Amino acid sequence: MAARLREHYLKKVVPALTQEHGYKNTMAVGLLAAIVGSVTPIDDIGRMVNIGTLLAFVIVCIAVMVLRNTNPEQPRPFRTPWVPFIPVMGILFNGYMMYKLGWINWARLIGWLVIGMIVYFTYSQYHSRVRNPEAK
Repeated sequence: MAARLREHYLKKVVPALTQEHGYKNTMAVGLLAAIVGSVTPIDDIGRMVNIGTLLAFVIVCIAVMVLRNTNPEQPRPFRTPWVPFIPVMGILFNGYMMYKLGWINWARLIGWLVIGMIVYFTYSQYHSRVRNPEAK
């Protein structure tokens, strides 16, 4: 959400969602989470959170290997030891746990990822400051 705020993607839609008024953003996201949480069984929410978090870990493991190969001299405050062993094991273990969550959670994950990408890229196509620097 912070990246979208920096790009000013949401400022025209909801002017109150700016970094100066971050509490309103927190309240809006919290309200949405409360509504979804009140109508969704807790087991389903837990599995959706798990598969999303595990996917994030897999992406981080892949990024560690890619960045280590493409930019090895970049200064880093922390360097992962035993690359590529640790990232590969992270990908395998997290991938296995994701696999064990079942097909319905994979369908939900893919569905939400597709919806998020459609919204993000459709909106950013017309409101990007990179594409149209004169836009405010």
